[in-house]
Amino acid sequence: MQATVRKNTAVQRFFGVSPLGRDAEPWYVGALGELEVARRLATLGPGWYVLHSVPVGTGASDLDHVVIGPAGVFTINTKHHRGQHVWVGAKRVLVNGQRTDHLRNAAYEAKRTSKLLSVAARMLVDVTPVVAIVGARRMTVRERPYDVALLHDHQLVGWLQRHPVTLTPAQVQHLAAVAAQPAAWKRMPETDVVDHAAFDRLHAAIGRARRRRKGWMVSVVAAVVAAIPVAFLSLWSAVMGALLAR
Repeated sequence: MQATVRKNTAVQRFFGVSPLGRDAEPWYVGALGELEVARRLATLGPGWYVLHSVPVGTGASDLDHVVIGPAGVFTINTKHHRGQHVWVGAKRVLVNGQRTDHLRNAAYEAKRTSKLLSVAARMLVDVTPVVAIVGARRMTVRERPYDVALLHDHQLVGWLQRHPVTLTPAQVQHLAAVAAQPAAWKRMPETDVVDHAAFDRLHAAIGRARRRRKGWMVSVVAAVVAAIPVAFLSLWSAVMGALLAR
């Protein structure tokens, strides 16, 4: 995706053309949502362990976040729906009226995680699937899903902390140690892991381009506003000259 996009020229950078490729935009927006959820999960406090972007299996799939704490084990699937309307029912989630697979995918991830961790930890590990919605303009909850928790990102930490205690501190530490081992997930080769430094550079470049575009917009508006009185005076003089010449 973004790795194959040709870098902006000096002229494009000067005028604030975004360096983000069109095909890479969904990935970039999704990554921003994951970063926001990661920032919130960092406030869970002692006794909680959080893993991000956990590669699973030998393909390209990964888990956005895995949380292990006194309340149990949770897989959190982040969905960044910036400015959109999210409608939630017992068995489906609509985004701007379009059906999604959010609930099915979240449930599958939790079941897969439960199997992997149960084998690796040599104990039965229940995993709760969570969908964290980021940036939605409006979220209408008609009915809560049966087997998946669906929350605004700002609700996530409080919801986890209020959950009943199901694991002892020793069990939490054991599961956290197991989950930190690549073998537990049958991790992909390191060459396939997301390059966070590259993402940070891209994010900074997009920010610079956005600020440059805003600067150009302000300059254009200021020039137009400044030109209005001159144009009006010129028109007024022309009209008055025509009237006096009669």
